[in-house]
Amino acid sequence: MGLMLTILTITILLFIWGKFTPDIIALLSMLSLFAFGILNLSETLSGFSNPTVIMIAALFIIGEGLSQTGWTARAGEKFMELAGKSTTRLLLITTLGSGLLSGVVSNTGTVATLMPVTISSAWSIGTLPSKLLMPVAFGSNTGGLLTLTGTPPNIIVNNTMLESGLEGFSFFEFGLIGLPLLIITLIYFKYIGYRLLPSNKTNNKPVDISTTLHKWIEAYKVDDDYYRLRVRSVSPLLNTKIGDWNFETEHHVSILRIKRRHPNRLKGNEPFIELPNDETQFMYHDIITVKGSTEAINALMIKFRLGLLPLEPIADELRNNLINQEVGMTEIIVTPKSVLVDRKVRIGRFFKRFGVQLMAASRNNVPLTQREITVKAGDAFLVRGIWSDIEQLKDHYENLVIIGSPEGIAKTVTNLTYKSYIALGALILMILLLVLDVVPGAIAAMIAAGIILITGCVPISKAYNGISWISVIMIAAMIPMGLALQKTGTAELIANGLVTSLGSLHPVVLLAGVFLLTTTFSQVINNSATAVLMAPIVIIAANSLDISAAPFMIAVAISASTAFLTPVGTTTNAMVMTAGAYKFKDYLKVGAPLLLLFLVTTLVLVPIIWPF
Repeated sequence: MGLMLTILTITILLFIWGKFTPDIIALLSMLSLFAFGILNLSETLSGFSNPTVIMIAALFIIGEGLSQTGWTARAGEKFMELAGKSTTRLLLITTLGSGLLSGVVSNTGTVATLMPVTISSAWSIGTLPSKLLMPVAFGSNTGGLLTLTGTPPNIIVNNTMLESGLEGFSFFEFGLIGLPLLIITLIYFKYIGYRLLPSNKTNNKPVDISTTLHKWIEAYKVDDDYYRLRVRSVSPLLNTKIGDWNFETEHHVSILRIKRRHPNRLKGNEPFIELPNDETQFMYHDIITVKGSTEAINALMIKFRLGLLPLEPIADELRNNLINQEVGMTEIIVTPKSVLVDRKVRIGRFFKRFGVQLMAASRNNVPLTQREITVKAGDAFLVRGIWSDIEQLKDHYENLVIIGSPEGIAKTVTNLTYKSYIALGALILMILLLVLDVVPGAIAAMIAAGIILITGCVPISKAYNGISWISVIMIAAMIPMGLALQKTGTAELIANGLVTSLGSLHPVVLLAGVFLLTTTFSQVINNSATAVLMAPIVIIAANSLDISAAPFMIAVAISASTAFLTPVGTTTNAMVMTAGAYKFKDYLKVGAPLLLLFLVTTLVLVPIIWPF
């Protein structure tokens, strides 16, 4: 028992010191438990097979799927609309959103979904993610108290009551205390907590698509020579193929994109032909995006009897019509070793080898306006293509160098496609499976993640890159700590001693003792393990004193969700730690006042709602 306390103390001190990453500290702690014979091999590695850890990894994949398919950017826009330029308003919106969502979705699922939105919104509004991510985590912990299934400790204390022959809690009964606590959390962060949050600089700033587009417009003069034409019923283009006409050589016009006015997927007609080729067929009422000089376009319209449609402002035209979930744009530089050097290329041409269109070119920071150019080393191209093909350009590193972050630009696209609704459907399915308790949480999350991967909402490589492995490994390595505390009898000895000593005093004093002991354990071990440990002890104590166990069990559920002082006490804290560049002391500084408010609120309201 003394050895157990020593390892626990050293682990906490290492977290506070912050010299090593949290996953390394957790692994060292786990290995120490095995080396000193406290845990056997299976117990030591039990965290890596724990359903919670598997669920967390799956939730990161779900969050990446929502981000890749446009929902994150869309939600970020909505957050920005509601918040305006007010950081305080954005803080309240994200915190309230995480609290309400975690009432029906797991806390980890809530944070995994909102974390990329919060990061993007923070940078867009001119603040840092560290000013918002911890409130999101704390809000999700608090929001879990709104319903019976909001967080595992609620279920544990309710099942313990039923197993003891006592009346359990209704589905929304926890909300009687959960809603006041969520309101207190919002007020705290608005007036006190925000000032205590650190201003940590991170490198997770998302790409500003608007700034990037305006830079391209200026550098490449892409605001020239873009038109949208409509294929009329009398046009000779009807039912012919692009390859039947020499648009590039004879008409000096490039076909960039075709929008079908009357798509029919059953006949193979998609709504958009993003990268037309020689085999693409023209159909009635097609809207064609083309690039060419005014003279060439006028001649084309007369010869083929095409109608002219108005363009949006060029930045909106690029963002809304030429960049979407399927295709995107990026810059590349031609290296001296490139096979393109000294070759003649035509602006607007589709390069089958690379799977991209050449939209514009620049040499020595001067736009090249001629349609055909001889490529020189150092030339910069603006290209358009399918996102996966753009990513594959990296394989041609001896030939081409990609500038910027195509993946970052892809995540700023707000256009929604059918894959967007598949990803959203997967999330809704997971919520339904959890609410209806059809399958365990880890299985529900894995089903949703599997749907996202199988349907291609996010490539497998990007899905795995989207997992915060530091958080996953740290949680998996810390779970055995809770097991060791229980196995050695350390936790039970401390709990029994405190409850017994306070039992002879006023019930409110005992309530305070139960709260403080539970929240102490929840700072260093899993909140579910804390609830499992404390619930039966509290039942015994209440029965021996011949008072109702309900207020004490509610206190256990509340305090098990108040792991505000450490990054390891709850999964949500760990998830935002890396993204917000938080240190151990940041949680202590911000969480301590909120924890005190929760304690006072519990001691005042719980005896009123659930009398002794």
